[in-house]
Amino acid sequence: MPEEVSIEELEHRAKNGDAKAQAEMGRYYLRLAEQEDEEVNSVTAVTWLIQAAKNGRRDAVKLLQRCLHERKGITAENREEVRALATESRFERSVRKAALLMYWKLNPDRKKKVTASELLENISQVNTVPDGAVPGGPFSSSAQKQRKVLESLVTSEGTQYVGAEDFVENTKRYALGISPSPILEGAAGDDDDDDEEPVKNPDELPLPQKLLKFPLHAVLEVKEVLIDWASRAGMQWISALIPTHHVNTLIFFFIISNLTLEFFLLVIPLIVFYLAFISMIICTLRVFQNSKAWENFRALTVMLASFEPGLDLEQAEFNFTWTHLEPYLYFLLSALFLILSFPVADKSWVPCSELATVAIFFTVSSYLSLQPAAQSHARPALLAQAASALCSFANKLLRGWLGQIIGGALLSVPIGDWVVLHVGVPCIFYLYLLYLCGRMAAARGLRGSYCVLLPFLLCYMWCQLSVTLLHGSTALGLMRTAIGYMLFLFALPVLSLGLLAMLLVQFVQWFLALELTKMVVTVCLCALPVILRWWTRFSLSPLALLRSLRRSSIVKLILVWISALLLFSWFYVYRSEGMKVYNSTLTWQQYSELCGPRAWKERNMAHTQILCSHLEGHRVTWEGRFKYARVTEIENGAQAVVNLLPGFAADWVRCLYGEEYPACDSDAETPPPQPAPPTDPLCRLKVLANHRCHVKRFDRYKFEVTVGMPQERKGRNGTTIEDEDATKDIVLRASNEFRAVLLTLSSGSVVEFSTVLEGRLGSKWPVFELKALHCRSCASPLAPTRRQVKIEQDWRNGARDAFVFAFNFLFHPLLSAHVEQGDATTAIAEMEVGNEG
Repeated sequence: MPEEVSIEELEHRAKNGDAKAQAEMGRYYLRLAEQEDEEVNSVTAVTWLIQAAKNGRRDAVKLLQRCLHERKGITAENREEVRALATESRFERSVRKAALLMYWKLNPDRKKKVTASELLENISQVNTVPDGAVPGGPFSSSAQKQRKVLESLVTSEGTQYVGAEDFVENTKRYALGISPSPILEGAAGDDDDDDEEPVKNPDELPLPQKLLKFPLHAVLEVKEVLIDWASRAGMQWISALIPTHHVNTLIFFFIISNLTLEFFLLVIPLIVFYLAFISMIICTLRVFQNSKAWENFRALTVMLASFEPGLDLEQAEFNFTWTHLEPYLYFLLSALFLILSFPVADKSWVPCSELATVAIFFTVSSYLSLQPAAQSHARPALLAQAASALCSFANKLLRGWLGQIIGGALLSVPIGDWVVLHVGVPCIFYLYLLYLCGRMAAARGLRGSYCVLLPFLLCYMWCQLSVTLLHGSTALGLMRTAIGYMLFLFALPVLSLGLLAMLLVQFVQWFLALELTKMVVTVCLCALPVILRWWTRFSLSPLALLRSLRRSSIVKLILVWISALLLFSWFYVYRSEGMKVYNSTLTWQQYSELCGPRAWKERNMAHTQILCSHLEGHRVTWEGRFKYARVTEIENGAQAVVNLLPGFAADWVRCLYGEEYPACDSDAETPPPQPAPPTDPLCRLKVLANHRCHVKRFDRYKFEVTVGMPQERKGRNGTTIEDEDATKDIVLRASNEFRAVLLTLSSGSVVEFSTVLEGRLGSKWPVFELKALHCRSCASPLAPTRRQVKIEQDWRNGARDAFVFAFNFLFHPLLSAHVEQGDATTAIAEMEVGNEG
């Protein structure tokens, strides 16, 4: 019958890959399923519709959606495939259709199985330059990029044969922004014309082939194995002789005992600042790499558009940007850490001129790396930001009324307690900048928030950082930086020998001035237990360590360390600040009446202690009489480490790190029978000492100071009589920083001390921590140190200044935050905010 002949021809064309015939076969079996054998015919219909949908037929996709909704022909085997095809977007269907046409262009014989090399032979058939012409002579740069992309697509699967479905899926994933090959990510995207096949990894070859094809690599590998085996065997033998755990413990306590609060206050903000700065540079370089990957991606979309003119190129751009947002987010997080750490970091350790030049370089580079659509929006925004910064610099340079008009605030309106709104010429440029940022975010249906605005924030942060660093730079520093960079760029071959000689001279100076021998010995002693632990316990190879570091994400590692440092600082701040009551008006007499002997007589001591616990946390400043101070603990980590060493090594290290006993006269070394002029007390101990040197300068002491409260009472003749009550004495724990002032006090000296009431309040001889000590009766020239205050940083003000600086960094010159209390340096001075007359 004619109908049967028509179906046979239709089936024949469908089997040969005709997408329209495949869709018609699906419709036919769907109609047939309504009449007879519904289950079998529905499954057959879905099978043909899947083939048609894979070939880009939109009507087949609609029929699959209806079958999925009505559960016709859906089985456990085809459910996921049908769901994936039914939920494909219009863009994905366009890419699928274009990729399929491209594949058949690469495979003109329409073979079912074709090797990658056969596909690469026909690459010239699909190379198209942007104007649509096929180059006949040497390839243009655009054609070379397209060739590289196609080579990566057909070889990324790593299999011998490349099928149509694999090629289409690979192309579709790349069009969605997921790169199938590291080459397409810009790692090796150079425009070279290298048509050779990729060299196989030598590590994957058997040993005979490795010796024949890569003899040098095989020899180096054997050498690495021998060195690794010898080093592990030697380390295991050495670790059996050295008590590693004891050395670890002693060195740990030695380091901890010498790490003071001042050291952490100096180092931690600088570490966070420099780590954040390095992280910003790495993220920016990753953005530059993504711009190279964007060129490869753009080459693919141009090829796909040549096969499917209806392909939405803007959607492809959105997909690529969305899948490459990670470096931008890490950059903004690193910038936040840098902004918060900069105001609390010691500026003498921050080379503002050099870092400002680096920030300017990355500002220009990040702008040039923007995509054309984002670059057109970012250009006026950067010009507005630069104009606002120039106005602020004009105010700083010109001063007077002219500078105030150009770059100052003509009107300032307070908003709340600490925010001030400024009106002036820089504010107009800043408002225009905010307007442009709003337009960027609203572009293309709010997709511009991550396609345009987020890449612009990279330029904005670098530009704002360069402006901030330029405010902290000097003219001499900028000249030195400019000359240094120019010489580095244009006279590098000539200056290499000079730089080497200068570094050598500097190395010698460091060796003489900074006692480099001690530093080297210290580093070796500290590194030895760690190296032994790695080799013996973890069997760690240095080559494996380098490979693991190369594979790890440096930016994530930096951000983790910064977060750990900030978390550690936060816990310390919370513990040190707590909920203490400062500036208490409680006097010593009032405390004695409430918690002293009189209270013990009225009630028992336990009841008094329970009541006095309500005074916990009060900081008081009282005056009393110094009775005596005693040393309760001596810490010397260096002495413990030295005692562990053999005799000759201990004597050498003791003299290297410590001090030699003074050279005394022979008469002074023996106790004289009659009084003699005062000599160094160490001269008497030199004869009794077992060593020529000592390391007592590393001693750190803890003291207990007993202070009495004199009770005054009137005598019969009206005179004042001081009658001290020992039960009212207070014991103060003093750290090593009070050593100088405590050694100059004598019994009966009148001292003023500050402490915090905590611990055994209401008991006999309560023990408090000494916060400040001031000797009021020490007028002797032999006692120059009369006042000592325990270092207590104002953590709250430091954190407040950091957030104020961050606020001004983002909203200057329109809004500024003012901090009135304390003498801490505010961010207003850093950003030159405010009215400068």
